[in-house]
Amino acid sequence: QAHLVESGGGLVQAGGSLRLSCTSLGRPLFSYGMGWFRQAPGQEREFVAAISGSGGYSTYYTDSVKGRFTISRANDKNTIYLEMNSLKPEDTAVYYCNIVVFATAADIRPTLAWGQGTQVTVSS
Repeated sequence: QAHLVESGGGLVQAGGSLRLSCTSLGRPLFSYGMGWFRQAPGQEREFVAAISGSGGYSTYYTDSVKGRFTISRANDKNTIYLEMNSLKPEDTAVYYCNIVVFATAADIRPTLAWGQGTQVTVSS
């Protein structure tokens, strides 16, 4: 069973940067596709970014973060990262990671129950 722990969130001004981390305390992650999702207050959880578990580690992003966010993985550390630059107030949300499956490139689905997440707050 994978137990994923997110960290790295915080309060940052618009235009600033944060790096989120997602570490597995159980199952090794190196063979799994991994994704980041976020949920803003009063809104549904939405997909942010994903990275495949093999085949060149392809990456996928929702349109609103393309060019600003970068997902990466460090298999030796059993950790996934989300580098977030040029942050905007609309990026404010709780960010969650999950093991994902790729139904299609446009349909990336979480597979585990959600963890605690990490809060990102961007002030204007």
